Amino acid sequence: MHLILNLFELLMGLWRGTLDCDPLDDRSLWDWTGLKDDVIWQKHGARVAAATPYLPNSFDRPPRNPAEAMSSGYKAQECLTYLFGLGPGLLRDILPDVYWRHYCKIVRGYRLIYQRKITKEEVVTAHKLLCEAVEDYESLYYRRLPSRLHFVRQSIHILLHEALEIIRLGPGTYYTQWTMERTIGNLGEEIKQHSDPYENLSQRVTRRAQVNALKSLIPDLEPDNDCLPCSSEDLGDSYALLRARDKYNQTICGLAGDAIKDYLEDTTGITYAENFSPSLQRWARLLLPNGQIARSAWKEKQKALNKVRMSRNIRFEDPVDGESYGEVQFYFQAKTDDDEIISLALISPYSPPDQDLLESSFNSLWVSSSTGDGELQIIEANTISSVVGMIPFDDHGRFFVVPKMGLEAGSMCGVRERDTES
Repeated sequence: MHLILNLFELLMGLWRGTLDCDPLDDRSLWDWTGLKDDVIWQKHGARVAAATPYLPNSFDRPPRNPAEAMSSGYKAQECLTYLFGLGPGLLRDILPDVYWRHYCKIVRGYRLIYQRKITKEEVVTAHKLLCEAVEDYESLYYRRLPSRLHFVRQSIHILLHEALEIIRLGPGTYYTQWTMERTIGNLGEEIKQHSDPYENLSQRVTRRAQVNALKSLIPDLEPDNDCLPCSSEDLGDSYALLRARDKYNQTICGLAGDAIKDYLEDTTGITYAENFSPSLQRWARLLLPNGQIARSAWKEKQKALNKVRMSRNIRFEDPVDGESYGEVQFYFQAKTDDDEIISLALISPYSPPDQDLLESSFNSLWVSSSTGDGELQIIEANTISSVVGMIPFDDHGRFFVVPKMGLEAGSMCGVRERDTES
């Protein structure tokens, strides 16, 4: 947590040109200050703020306009989303290419080590990228000049040890400071006697320990907070369909109807008439095992852009292409040829990523185009793994993916996105 804050402060100070300059140094030689110009800084801040409607509710606090809010104190969650989510896309045309690529190494390495589950190959990749990032930092920014010694801070040096600590202690999710900070905040909220806070805090901690011990001895004392709304449809494996839902079957025509018809023919082996239009009940939302709620264009598009936090863009596993992204139109259920009910989603898939940008960013910037209604696709609901942000990238209708950082840490302790619609 503190590493994120320190990295954010250091990198923004460098890019803005506000870092302390030694008398023996010269700011005119700093060729990395892409955000120094006030006009560029204001436009960049406006783009950050404009990304808010495209970030799902599960992303918690969205980054505010840094040109207006940074001096008032950026929250840790805002720094996390900005630095490791929005940054690679929004800074692509602002930072000089060599500095942008260096920054992407840090982003990619940090995304890997921030996972709850990580493979040996990913640990090796993360360690390689972060070591290269530290070495490049010395040659690009510090340049081994004594007048820039204050550029090399602990937040840079610690990147050399992040992957090695995973081998020794396990993924950082298990010992992150987020949980400790949350516990400190919760205990602070419980203090009632401010005249004697430490004694009161000691009593609150003792009482919490006693309650936790009782819950361990008698699990039935803990109320079941994971119960689903009575109007939902439990799909198993922690998936569930959530309302809104059509009260009566709706006839699906056009390209959506054709896509569903083709899928049913491939699945059941039944050939339907040329003018056949499927009839079904649409569902608006899907609860995922990680606690996120994936929504759909069917209901979200009824709201104005400034009244929504888009949660209809999802990551799913395609049997052929692997990692893929799409925009959910709606969810529905259908019967197979053996009368088994399956839960499905009609999606508009995003195109394959721009390979040049993906490779030059070390897999940290995934840029795709929306295919609209021209290539509708049916996927099984249980292939959806997470909700992501799809942020406008350019004027050509392309978007870049922003994953939710720390998603697995929240799901590990049973955190579920607050459902305000059921």
